[in-house]
Amino acid sequence: MSASDFLSIIRERGFVHQMTEETALAAHFAKGPVTGYIGFDATADSLHVGSLVQIMLLRWMARTGNRPVVLMGGGTTKIGDPSGRDETRMILTEERIAENKAGIRRVFEPFLTFGDTPGTAMMLDNAEWLDALAYIPFLREVGRHFSVNRMLSMDSVKLRLERDQPLTFIEFNYMLLQSYDFVELRRRHGVTLQMGGSDQWGNIVMGADLVRRMDQQEAFGITTPLITSASGAKMGKTAAGAVWLNAERVSPYDYWQFWRNAEDADVGRFMALFTELPMAEVRRLGALQGAEVNEAKKILATEACALLHGRAAAEAAAETARQAFEQGTAAESLPSIAHALPASLADLLVSAGLAASKGEARRLVAQNGVRLNDAAVSDAAMSVTESDLRDGAAKLSAGKKKHVLVRAG
Repeated sequence: MSASDFLSIIRERGFVHQMTEETALAAHFAKGPVTGYIGFDATADSLHVGSLVQIMLLRWMARTGNRPVVLMGGGTTKIGDPSGRDETRMILTEERIAENKAGIRRVFEPFLTFGDTPGTAMMLDNAEWLDALAYIPFLREVGRHFSVNRMLSMDSVKLRLERDQPLTFIEFNYMLLQSYDFVELRRRHGVTLQMGGSDQWGNIVMGADLVRRMDQQEAFGITTPLITSASGAKMGKTAAGAVWLNAERVSPYDYWQFWRNAEDADVGRFMALFTELPMAEVRRLGALQGAEVNEAKKILATEACALLHGRAAAEAAAETARQAFEQGTAAESLPSIAHALPASLADLLVSAGLAASKGEARRLVAQNGVRLNDAAVSDAAMSVTESDLRDGAAKLSAGKKKHVLVRAG
């Protein structure tokens, strides 16, 4: 693969929502390796699966011989991005930000190789230049390029104003600082491309404009679509909470199970985005129907798990799942019930005889004593649907020794 293959690959695999100046951007990649970045603010000590599409985008940059940059938001985290928020973010201490950055750095280790050559990644921190800014010079050199009229039209600002919710002056400055990151990265490291989620489109466009205004240099942007399941659920969340990308916070088996639980309609799309299987194979597997789609889900789970935990751990997780669900004695010996679906988890626990009452069911769940398809659950009111069935049944467990297969009926 060459540097210029990057755009065609990410289009085919479904990574592109919007891009600036498509013809000029294609010509830019045709000239040779491009250096592009994605920013990650340190608001938590890990990223979750909702950020995986951006991580895979950086990985494809590296695989095509381009130069991906992970920009840690050590500076911008001190302010807080208002994008997609209907309330002000809590201001974090310097110590907490440092802890969060250390955790987020570990997220990238399985996905990217950091080095000094094309095909390897750089990790930078915008605190390096933002912490040193002097206010009056910044206003004179940068602030004069921003129209307040345009800033007020940004979705992140309009949302707050339309709902009469406070938008602090410190948050209003965020878009200036994010735009200025692009200028500094262009000057220091030759970065010409910023990427991010679709909610960052306005900020990315303003950053590219600022590079052109201040330095008269080319600058481009690409955004990824918001990834949801076929039923509309956001990526990265399950009944048991967030699916983290720090390998020490999610076991290979639980991570494998997360992908194995994908909805049938999502298999092909998720394979394209979250694995590196060839697209011909993705299309073949994504077209499978009926019981065959379960085989495709297992491949999705193993390939996605291998990227985070390594091939050996992923295959071990797949084997553990095979033993639990597919070996005759493991499944056939379990008691089973038929129950109309969808149904609440609490109702199923009672019907299956795993809890004497809904109150007891709620207590079991609160004590982390319940698993659905071997994945922990934290909401007794969650709806169990036919999409949770595997080979016609869902495995419901209370404690380590009580298991019941639930079938639709």
